[in-house]
Parts: sequence; structure tokens; C-alpha cells
Amino acid sequence: MTLAEVLVVLDAVEKVGCRYWLEGGWGVDALLGYQSRPHRDLDVDIDGGYEDEVLEALATLGYVIETDWRPNRVELAAAGRGWVDVHPLALQVDGSARQRALDGGTHEFPSTYFTTGSLAGRPVPCFTIAAQRLFRRGYQPRPEDVHDLRRLDDLEGGAANR
Repeated sequence: MTLAEVLVVLDAVEKVGCRYWLEGGWGVDALLGYQSRPHRDLDVDIDGGYEDEVLEALATLGYVIETDWRPNRVELAAAGRGWVDVHPLALQVDGSARQRALDGGTHEFPSTYFTTGSLAGRPVPCFTIAAQRLFRRGYQPRPEDVHDLRRLDDLEGGAANR
């Protein structure tokens, strides 16, 4: 998933008026302000009220549903372009959000998890360092997770030294 393709996808999401936040590797890169490694996919959390519109907009770009675990997530693929992993959120009036879990429960995202980073000089909504760390718990870290966690360490170290 190239940076250029990420920006195409984000343009499509924005065009339907949907709020979104990046997580995963691109979310870490947004916090860094640059692409730090190759990415298989783009993990994007969206305002669940726009799920149908977002999926339709991605379909017009050639993305088709590959994995459908709704209401938790939908993964779409476009041959030769990459994958987009869409996570619908129920936004709350206090700025927090909830994501339905596969087991029927919910994942709670306090308002403090949401921030803004940048990609290619463009401001992009994403999740904070603390949230990105939390999302990488509960499973054996893959090499890309180890890379991302080290970049988060770099960010925290840099912030502590300012």
C-alpha cells in the first residue's frame, strides 16, 4: 500500500463527509510525519454512520470486500493496489467512540485516544501513541509491530527531550 494510494483512499473517505482516524502502521507513520516502512494495508477507523457510503466510495476505486467481520471490521482489496481495513466506530457526544467486538462486546476509545498527525505534509487524523501501543497488545508481535513500537519509543523519547 503506497503513500499515494493511502491519500487516494483518504480523499474518497473525506469526499463522502466521513470522519476517520488511522491506526496500525500508517497510524504510526502519521504520528512520525513520514513513511517509516512498507505497508500491506491501511487500517482506518471511520464514523460507522457512514459505513455504507465509505464502502461504496472504495468500490468505485476498485476495492472489493475480501473479509467481512461486520460489525467489527471489513477488509477490502484492490488488485495491485493494496488492502483497506475499515473499522466502523460509534461516535459518542463526549468525543469518545465504541467499536463492536467480535465476541459481542465493545472496545471503548476515550476521546484522549484521538489526535492528528501528517502524511506527505497533509494533516491526517490518527490515534495517539498510547492508543497505538494498546492496539498492539494481546498477541505475539510481528516484525512490523516491533518496528512500529520502536518508532513509538523514538517519538516518546523525542518528546521527553524537548
